[in-house]
Amino acid sequence: MKRTLIVVLSFVALLIVYGTFIEPRFILDVQEHEAEVPQLPTEWEGRKVAMLADFQVGMWMDNVGMISRAVDEAIDQDVDVVVIAGDFVYKPDSSVVDEAVALLRPLHEAGIPVLAVLGNHDYSLMKRESQIRPDIARYLSDELEREGIRVLENQTERVALDGLPPLAFVGIGSEWAEHSLPSQALATLNGNEARIVFMHNPVAYRDMPADSAPLTLAAHTHGGQIRFPFMKTNSWLDIARDREVVAEGWAASDIGAAGNRLYVTRGIGFSLVPMRLFCPPEVTVFTLRRSDGTLPARGPNA
Repeated sequence: MKRTLIVVLSFVALLIVYGTFIEPRFILDVQEHEAEVPQLPTEWEGRKVAMLADFQVGMWMDNVGMISRAVDEAIDQDVDVVVIAGDFVYKPDSSVVDEAVALLRPLHEAGIPVLAVLGNHDYSLMKRESQIRPDIARYLSDELEREGIRVLENQTERVALDGLPPLAFVGIGSEWAEHSLPSQALATLNGNEARIVFMHNPVAYRDMPADSAPLTLAAHTHGGQIRFPFMKTNSWLDIARDREVVAEGWAASDIGAAGNRLYVTRGIGFSLVPMRLFCPPEVTVFTLRRSDGTLPARGPNA
């Protein structure tokens, strides 16, 4: 009995050490996917878009080394555009904002267009009922813009590369800050033009009308952050009380309206505890393909 207890406690201690000091700080999972977009200009065929998210700079034992590595990886992948899906910081502090923004400077120096939306932590919302700090969110937005990063809140930014036809990127505002207005965001589009929609909290995906978000990118869930072997690849989290969304990867086709698709990244940082277990940090690289009118099935049941 005593030996069994020692073995169990030793195993648990090894998991804690691995999940705190090894996996989140040395293992970066580069997920590469092909992503079809209806009406995609032919000149954008094969172009790459990288998604980063959930840095959570300012949390105790935060993961700034991995953020730098993720930024370098996006540059090394020779991506054409980077989208950042919120939660740059963990707590309301201007010095933390400065640190987070400085980590992204290499993207601007590499000449890569970078677009961003803000997450709940960027408004100092640790919980839904936390006191909102719009001053910190405004300071973060201003500093990101100063660094050449376009911050979107229910807006569309059209990116034109080397004289190519522009591609629309639609950024949805923070769900927890009650700034998520998909209808307002979609109103900034021209008819059925090709678009990539991105947001922090994937719950907002459920509010997208049919065929309005054929490629939607989101974050927030950290993939569950601590997971266990022999479980399904796509775990589930109740991230908004009575509304479930896939925690990572491609959402099943029965989530959201017809003609829409959602991908949720595990992101980089932490929440609550500085640990990732069997859920390493992720950089996601999408190679764009023009849709032939249909979208392939995605998700755990595909």
